[in-house]
Amino acid sequence: SMFVTNSSFCTESKECLEYLLVCKTDEYEVRHYSPTRWVSTDAEAYFMGVGAAMAFRRLFQYINGANEGGFQMEMTAPVLVKIPEETRMWEPAVYSLGFPLPAAYQEKPPAPTSNKLYFSEMPEMDVYVRSYGGWMLSVTSRLHAHLLTEELGRVGASYNHSYHYGVGYDSPLKLLNRHNEVWYVSEGEGSFTSQRLV
Repeated sequence: SMFVTNSSFCTESKECLEYLLVCKTDEYEVRHYSPTRWVSTDAEAYFMGVGAAMAFRRLFQYINGANEGGFQMEMTAPVLVKIPEETRMWEPAVYSLGFPLPAAYQEKPPAPTSNKLYFSEMPEMDVYVRSYGGWMLSVTSRLHAHLLTEELGRVGASYNHSYHYGVGYDSPLKLLNRHNEVWYVSEGEGSFTSQRLV
């Protein structure tokens, strides 16, 4: 199956995206993910937090019935925010946010009622992962992304430099033991291209 019911840090969702741990160092780990289908949306904003909040609301409405058939779905984990590396102060950046579709809807997800949502395929990929606690704010996300790139540079890892993922596992209501991650996609074998499947 592509989902695991409870991992050590994914405690709030019934379905958490499963992965194979390829290797682990003190600074990061390498994981292998199988292909999955996601429901995604893009938000243009000057600040990641604002864009993510707008996008999250749309996705949350989708799983709460804003879809053809009015299906209610369980929240899955993690939430992925695609963050461009090069953002300019004077123009808004586009942040893409997605949830993995629940196992029951991977094959035939109901169409969203909003035209701002689309389905995307996450192909098979390896990612470099750094984990951290607290809240996934723009500044903490960038800090941990920076620390991860420094380490990847030190070991000469090959990865996609144009964006990283901010990855969250907890609802905003959870206060303690929060778990967040930064992902860079390895360019060793397969690398991530989001084909838009409308």
